[in-house]
Amino acid sequence: MFKTIIEDIRTVFEKDPAAKKIVEVLLCYPGLHALWFHRIAHFFYKRKEYVIARLISHISRWITGIEIHPGATIGRKFFIDHGMGVVIGETAEIGNNCLLYQGVVLGGTSLEKKKRHPTLGDNVVVGAGATLLGAIKVGDNARIGAGSVVLSDVPPGATVVGIPGRIGLGFSGKEIQALEHSKLPDPVADAIRLVLKEQELLEKRLSKVENLEGITSEIDKYVEKKKKEIEKEFTEKRKKNES
Repeated sequence: MFKTIIEDIRTVFEKDPAAKKIVEVLLCYPGLHALWFHRIAHFFYKRKEYVIARLISHISRWITGIEIHPGATIGRKFFIDHGMGVVIGETAEIGNNCLLYQGVVLGGTSLEKKKRHPTLGDNVVVGAGATLLGAIKVGDNARIGAGSVVLSDVPPGATVVGIPGRIGLGFSGKEIQALEHSKLPDPVADAIRLVLKEQELLEKRLSKVENLEGITSEIDKYVEKKKKEIEKEFTEKRKKNES
């Protein structure tokens, strides 16, 4: 037990550069307090002392602002940074060395008494405000961007962003490790850029064909006409202002 407590404290220092002293960590880190409350509640839950387990969990939520169901399974070196608004459901499973930021929800999508909450592998990072729903699996070393909504399995090492969550590409290993939210990939924007690029190429190819055939489309005439009208309007306004 003592070794586990020491490891929990070291984990805070490893994952939060704001941590300065042990006394500060012991007194001012609700994520650490919620984890310790959960360990006690989980102890009673496994022994089917459900009322005591839920009461401890309820007190923990009141003190820390973090709600962890006593039935949830949590591995070693787990840390909740800031923590306010975090919700972890009954059948959720969290691997070793995972990091959750404030507002994260590991929620269920079924009323049946079965596995209905997410399973996180080892070394998973979940950004602030992200929501993971259902009995999905998030692979080892995966990263979930802030505000994302994840409804399906995430392969190991992937970075997921958006609503619904999509796997982003072009994200360096160093950025993945730090989860720099300002540099997170945007799969939707990437798709739009790809479509626009393809459209531009098609327009160029079509223009070449039209030039070879001596064809000028009506839309080209219309665009040219509008350009001249706009140019004329701005020229007249400029002359008026100069006079």
